[in-house]
Amino acid sequence: MNDFLADLKRHHPSQADYELAQRHAPRIRFDQREPFLPLAVGYTVFRETAASPSFPRSIQLPAGAQCAIEYAVWWDWDIQHLYELEHIWVYLDASERVIAAEASWHGGYNPMQTAAGALPLDDGRVMLFSEPGKHAFAADIDTLRKREKITRYSCGAHAGKAGVHVTPLFDDIITTRTPLNNQLAHTYLERNVFQPTYEFSQLFVLESVPLVPWANLSAWIPGRVAWWLDELQKTIPPQQRRVLRIAHRGASAYAQEGSKAALEKAAAMGADLVELDVRYTVDSVPVIAHDANLQRIFGVDARVNNLTAEALRAITPETHQPILTFDEAVALCASMGLGLYLDIKEINLDVLGAMLASLERHSMFNAAVFASFNPSIVADIHAHDARTVTAILFASTNVQPVALAQSVGATYVHPCWEREANPSELLTSDWLDKVYAAGLGVICWHEERPAEIRALQARGVQGICSDQPDLLLPDTTR
Repeated sequence: MNDFLADLKRHHPSQADYELAQRHAPRIRFDQREPFLPLAVGYTVFRETAASPSFPRSIQLPAGAQCAIEYAVWWDWDIQHLYELEHIWVYLDASERVIAAEASWHGGYNPMQTAAGALPLDDGRVMLFSEPGKHAFAADIDTLRKREKITRYSCGAHAGKAGVHVTPLFDDIITTRTPLNNQLAHTYLERNVFQPTYEFSQLFVLESVPLVPWANLSAWIPGRVAWWLDELQKTIPPQQRRVLRIAHRGASAYAQEGSKAALEKAAAMGADLVELDVRYTVDSVPVIAHDANLQRIFGVDARVNNLTAEALRAITPETHQPILTFDEAVALCASMGLGLYLDIKEINLDVLGAMLASLERHSMFNAAVFASFNPSIVADIHAHDARTVTAILFASTNVQPVALAQSVGATYVHPCWEREANPSELLTSDWLDKVYAAGLGVICWHEERPAEIRALQARGVQGICSDQPDLLLPDTTR
């Protein structure tokens, strides 16, 4: 699968800079079970203060430094997403002795020093440890151990969930982040789950892979990403693709819909996301409630939007679980690793602002999908913040899904055909091909018939909702 490397241009404008980068290329230690190793490196040599071409920072030479070498290290895969770019900076004095080093760490960067304050050197070269699966750099294992719980979760239950990764560096350059491509990446990476040993026995010599000027690597990367997605589409048939498991109003077949218990049950049953209905109170607090009136669930004849959030909480019978505020639901989902599929029943700008702020505060913005039957709501949310991922719901089998989704800026089309005898038969190859050609994804809602769930999964849709999220698990895990 590395034939594509032949297209990586090896021309070096400065042979001296290339040889310098070769002489000081760092060593990296990887976990014994690490499945993904670097494939190529882009280098830049700095002899004065200048902005990095590949990382959001300025390179400033410390006292005594003659130059700095930036190594932009490329992997095809991070355990959670397609492609990875991490960085190491090595600072040399006039005699080419390493006097300082820095390396990237989850979007930022840190000086590389051991616990004793020494440079991590091996025979004069920088020697770093790479976080299992995630590849952030540290000068010692103890630093990586502090994130061990998160790392193990990333390498296991969360493998592949970020799909195709697009950083600001490649905005408008890598344009292949579609629901289908995210699904393909998710499927591939879930096949590579592993539990780290924290025995860093894989020693990687960085100059053993192509070392090229950053401009060459940068020009090559978009084609490499496209190559992988084409390869995955050819080799992973629809029936093998990882379908998102969405618990409808939480695990609502087993607990009060939309409640804390329903969310916890959904997480325990292996759901990826929970579908939650959002309304708001008279004081503009977004809350989790499907019905406008409390009668069906709580036996109270009162409307959600006629009450304050405090009054709504007070009116809930003690025999029932209380209605969650949106912020409480987001915090709970964040703690359990659940994404959010939000069915927006009504909205205003104040409520939307509060919801977006809550998602940002709990680092859940990228784990949320905003959905609605109301096209105006979907269009308004997308117009307010183009970063939002949205879905348009519809019940009719006569809707033109692509035209509808494009008119409101939706990412997913969501046919609600659960009342049809065989919804999967309505998802013809032609129907799906048109949706995917438009860069859209397909969510199906909600299905409780095991045979129909299997048929939908075989069609390779991107997600299925169910009151019984355990029905969405593969047969081998139930």
